Amino acid sequence: MGSLVNIFVLFPKQEQARSIRNLLVRNGFEVTAACVTGAQIMQRAESLEDGLIVCGYKFADMVCSELREYLPDGFKMIVLAPQTNLEFFDFQGMEYLPMPLKPQLLMEKMRETVESILAKQKEKQHKPRQRTREELEIIEEVKALLMKNNRITEQEAHEYIQRRSMNSGVGLIETAKLIRDSYTY
Repeated sequence: MGSLVNIFVLFPKQEQARSIRNLLVRNGFEVTAACVTGAQIMQRAESLEDGLIVCGYKFADMVCSELREYLPDGFKMIVLAPQTNLEFFDFQGMEYLPMPLKPQLLMEKMRETVESILAKQKEKQHKPRQRTREELEIIEEVKALLMKNNRITEQEAHEYIQRRSMNSGVGLIETAKLIRDSYTY
């Protein structure tokens, strides 16, 4: 699978983290890391845009809602906690399952959450990158040059840049710069 979801397990006790990790692995999930503190998760999540954390609600260094605030928006959390603790939590990107845990319920929630993260990853891949203001200014400048020197419409100027870009296999911005440079010799 090309795009994989990083799955982290976080519980204050090592054996708890290990047993949840083993349960997930037995059910076909690849676990990136099993941790015992929020800081360990934050360190590992630093370079990531998304991921899934299966955790308890309280760790040695913080509670799950604090951790949620430190993580990139693409992260989702499945919090396993006693029913009495669940009523205190209502944060975006966090799902709750009551303890004692029903493994079947966790697996369903895991599949659902992993699928939603993968769908978002796919969506992001298909969305064109936003151009910077500087890049947009270059395109506008070159369109103006072309319109003035060739007496063509803005649409025709834009299509000309696009066509040159596609024919040469050079990006739109680079092509615009080349055209601009050819006018300012």
